[in-house]
Amino acid sequence: MLIFLIIIGVGIIVLLQTKDASFNLSEKSRLVKGVPAPNFTLPGLDGKTVSLADYRGKVVLLNIWATWCPPCVDEMPSMEKLHQELKGEAFKILAVSIDASGAKAVLPFMKKHKLSFHALTDTKGAIKSLYQATGVPESFIIDKNGVIAEKVIGPMDWATPDVIRYFRDLVQKS
Repeated sequence: MLIFLIIIGVGIIVLLQTKDASFNLSEKSRLVKGVPAPNFTLPGLDGKTVSLADYRGKVVLLNIWATWCPPCVDEMPSMEKLHQELKGEAFKILAVSIDASGAKAVLPFMKKHKLSFHALTDTKGAIKSLYQATGVPESFIIDKNGVIAEKVIGPMDWATPDVIRYFRDLVQKS
């Protein structure tokens, strides 16, 4: 009887430690390359609401960031260069700030750094949960069909020739 209980106990421990989603029904599906990007609606700095679905047919760089995050601040100039480089093409940057004070923090930041791409505010940080972000900055490249093409954790130089070529290629795909 004791051996039977030990075997059952070991089985339960193995079952609980497994990472197989088939045993963990409460686990959300992972947001990885090839998965549809979840839609969201958030206010822009002008107060008008914006949905990801509004940009179907365009490549979207969704960047989750905050004004108090030094790596986020560091990557912003390269995002502006990317924005300027692809202006007029089927491309959009949606920079979603998770600053608790919303537009009060983001609007002066955007002006100070001369950033002209679209900034949205998420004062409750719901986007982090929706996109399963582990921190900031975290970026998702979403193709014209609304599917995640890439996920980038941490800051990046968005203005290198290779990155710009990557986005151009993605924009030109049907």
